[in-house]
Amino acid sequence: MALGARIRTLRKERNWSQGDLGDRIGTDAGQISRYENDKITPSADVVVKLAQALDVSCDHLLVDTAPRRPFNAPENALGDNLAALDELSDDDRAALLNHLDALVTRTRLRTLAGTG
Repeated sequence: MALGARIRTLRKERNWSQGDLGDRIGTDAGQISRYENDKITPSADVVVKLAQALDVSCDHLLVDTAPRRPFNAPENALGDNLAALDELSDDDRAALLNHLDALVTRTRLRTLAGTG
């Protein structure tokens, strides 16, 4: 889906007119129409404003395969820790992966046994 179509779809989900969205990002309905019809491409600053107003991540607006997430996703402790995995030694990373595999296997076995 093209950027313009994605903007239109998200705007309509909220039952906003082009003017409503324009007011939220500091422009007019004509400019929103040009974005939605792919007559012009919004600048990076405008993409951020659109993402904020529509409460989606910038990558969701720009990349067809990007999952839909809110603009300000809640803090994700697991994600933050995963980002730090590169700091671990190879041995520590292998040990962590083995432990994770064991936990997942245990959870699956509990589910299968109905004790989950």
